[in-house]
Amino acid sequence: MSPSFLLLLLFLLGFTTIPATSRCTTATFIKTYQKCVTLPTQGASLAWTYHPFNATLDLAFSGTFISPSGWVAWGLNPDSPAMTGAHALVAFPDPSSGSLLLLPFVLDPSVRIQNAPLVSRPLGLRLLSSSAVLRGSRSPSDGSAVLIFATLRVSPNRTRLHHVWNRGLYVQGRSPTIHPTAPSDLASRATIDAASTATETAPQAPDALRSAHAALNAASWGLLLPAGVAVARYLRHRASRGPSWLYAHAATQIAGLLLGTAGFAIGIVMGNRSRGVEHRLHRGLGVAAFVTAALQSAALLFQPKATNRFRKYWKSYHHLVGYGCAVVGVANVFQGFDVMGLGRSYWKLAYCLALSTLAGVCVALEVNSWVMFCRYAEEEETTTTTTRAGDSMEGGRASSSQKQGLSF
Repeated sequence: MSPSFLLLLLFLLGFTTIPATSRCTTATFIKTYQKCVTLPTQGASLAWTYHPFNATLDLAFSGTFISPSGWVAWGLNPDSPAMTGAHALVAFPDPSSGSLLLLPFVLDPSVRIQNAPLVSRPLGLRLLSSSAVLRGSRSPSDGSAVLIFATLRVSPNRTRLHHVWNRGLYVQGRSPTIHPTAPSDLASRATIDAASTATETAPQAPDALRSAHAALNAASWGLLLPAGVAVARYLRHRASRGPSWLYAHAATQIAGLLLGTAGFAIGIVMGNRSRGVEHRLHRGLGVAAFVTAALQSAALLFQPKATNRFRKYWKSYHHLVGYGCAVVGVANVFQGFDVMGLGRSYWKLAYCLALSTLAGVCVALEVNSWVMFCRYAEEEETTTTTTRAGDSMEGGRASSSQKQGLSF
């Protein structure tokens, strides 16, 4: 491997993100609660007081805005620790006045794809009161803290409650738009027993696994395999290099396949450790890339000899599957940046620069190939014309000699 590739690989290993953490507090400027817990994502926390004599729960959720026109939500899911089916209170600035609004929403299954704007409707919970206030500022901004207060009646024998929370970048009218899809956003849920404070949080893959998964896949599917395709396309016609192009092509593809297999295996481990966190498109593209790479490798065992009449069909298959694997792999690397919440990061910029360099080299070699092809065709046409002219002159001389022979 070249030093530049090793440097890029080390650079990509810096994908590790450090989650924001904060210490919970039972005291707010409105009231003091009996218990509190720091929630596992987004630096959020929850404080509450449970009154067993009337099964009433007073709580205060603390979150932060990520955009001046964004939203922050907290809710309960009566059935499972998931976003779908949750009854949520969403705080966001009023588009007309700028004041803070708190509206109730019920997140039915259609919220996953959000074909239509969310419409506020009463919660199915026995909500007694609710309010929201900004902490330390008059209007929301990036990083502004917000407190969502709620009082609700729960079942006396059901104090284990499934809490969900999240935040988004903006609202359309009075409808919150879909939130970011980083792992921390998709894992924003916890089951908490209001009586005993026992907490069950959504499992997340360790940051080290996420970093290794991202770096290995970006280096293999995103760079090495496309580079191997370029080596085979642009160097095999250079007879002066002999079979060296084949060795370079095989070495690059084998290295890419080994690293890609390791990254794919880490992805499977991460999926098993993060139950309920799904990235369907990213997972589907990853499986497609791995399957096409496996088919490409298996096809080498059945490679016909150069003189075999089926060789041309095998070559067409080899080229089609190889190009398809490279395209799917690169597309999935970009999808992975979005999944990790790094769509506008220096990591993505570094990868784009590396990929652009590879694409630029391919364009230059492609242009050079066409220039050489056109030049060769022109030279061949000139040679053919000259040969034909020479043959015509020889034929004319032979005819003249015959005539002279007849005159004698």
